[in-house]
Amino acid sequence: MILDFLTPVSDAVIAHATLQDKQSLGSSISYYKEEGAFPEIEKGSLVLVGVLENRNDIDYLGEQISFDEIRKAFAELFPGNWNTTIVDIGDISAGETVSDTYFALKKVVATIVKMGAIPIVLGGSHDLTYAMYRAYDDLDQMVNLVCVDGKFDLKDASEGIKNNNYMNSVVVEEPNNLINFSNIGFQTYYNSQEEIDLLEKLYFEAYRLGEVTNDIGLVEPITRDADIVSFDITAIQASEIAKGDGYRSPNGFNGKESCTIARYAGVSSTVSSFGLFELTNKLSESGIMLSAQMIWYFIEGVHCKIVEPSLSSDTGYKKYIVPSEDYDFIFFESLISKRWWVKLPDNELESNNIKKHSLLSCTQEDYLIACDQQIPKRIYKAFRKNLI
Repeated sequence: MILDFLTPVSDAVIAHATLQDKQSLGSSISYYKEEGAFPEIEKGSLVLVGVLENRNDIDYLGEQISFDEIRKAFAELFPGNWNTTIVDIGDISAGETVSDTYFALKKVVATIVKMGAIPIVLGGSHDLTYAMYRAYDDLDQMVNLVCVDGKFDLKDASEGIKNNNYMNSVVVEEPNNLINFSNIGFQTYYNSQEEIDLLEKLYFEAYRLGEVTNDIGLVEPITRDADIVSFDITAIQASEIAKGDGYRSPNGFNGKESCTIARYAGVSSTVSSFGLFELTNKLSESGIMLSAQMIWYFIEGVHCKIVEPSLSSDTGYKKYIVPSEDYDFIFFESLISKRWWVKLPDNELESNNIKKHSLLSCTQEDYLIACDQQIPKRIYKAFRKNLI
């Protein structure tokens, strides 16, 4: 029972929510209250849960973290034209060891996803993404992980998991359920050439900050295929989120871009969990409100999901075949959303779950590039991975 891992939302948050306008989110969220009944989690619910763990932060100095101010800021907002239920089940406290916290988060996320609800995780250090990924061990599926982060977090992990190396454990550890990893917004000077080369070798995807800010629409097809979207708040420029002694990077996404990415994550029909991490006491008032607004935009995206007809149907799509020397590319364009997909070659290994992912989200530009007898980089990597 996940209740064993959780502590109720604080009285201060409940009192603040009670004081808000009757049409605000504070009046509509179902909170897990002290000595109160645990709120019902229905299929389709959005479930907020905090994880009070940051001991694997490489800069950890013993500070305690809290998400009360983010919860208060979120309660002050007004909902969109939503029909979704929002539940706040409180916090997972730091366990006796960090591994204990990982275990608790893994169980909580797996349980919520099995119920057909979507967990929204507020977390300390970004290594908690590892526990979110491990939650899918019991869900019998391959995982497409998307991280919004200025760094790849692939540094040497010989001395244990930290927030700057947890992706090593995701990539290497068994059971290996990772079908793809995509990084959005990396900044080259924060990543060694060895890390960059490793991503290329594994045919994973990485998109530089400037590439994404020049065309934020690049994010949509990446998140459209994701199961987990994990957002490191330090990928946002420090001027947007930091106190004077807070986050350091002058470069990063701005508030509008961050909310757009969160909305794209919500619109995805495959995303089953979303997380915001590195939420420390260094957040400024602006950073706290931006975090709350990113949660709002994720929920807005969930509400705006487009239900596409099955690609096996004869209606709903235009089909385009682009012959090439080695392979005939088959593209599909939705007549409803105008979104695009390309068919990947089947993997010959019957036991390989990659066969479930035989379609790759793409853009009309990818189709036009293929018409010029070139292979778009994202499609090339997916093809190579599917044929290994």
